[in-house]
Amino acid sequence: MMWAWLRMVLVVAVFLLPGGFPVLLGYVAVRTLMSRWRVAREEAHRVGQEASLRDVLSTLHFKELVRDARAAL
Repeated sequence: MMWAWLRMVLVVAVFLLPGGFPVLLGYVAVRTLMSRWRVAREEAHRVGQEASLRDVLSTLHFKELVRDARAAL
């Protein structure tokens, strides 16, 4: 429920504020990074290793951020 409210506030901010697009892009990047971090930790736990932030960031691509941004709106 909280994500829905936050999403609605960000959509309004993008339309009303001149700096709203960077806020939306930051939100999508953090959300995507958190979900990727969660998946990487689960996969590393299965193998018996540690997941590093560097590994997660190296697999993140801009087109995935755009796809997640479209899905968020």
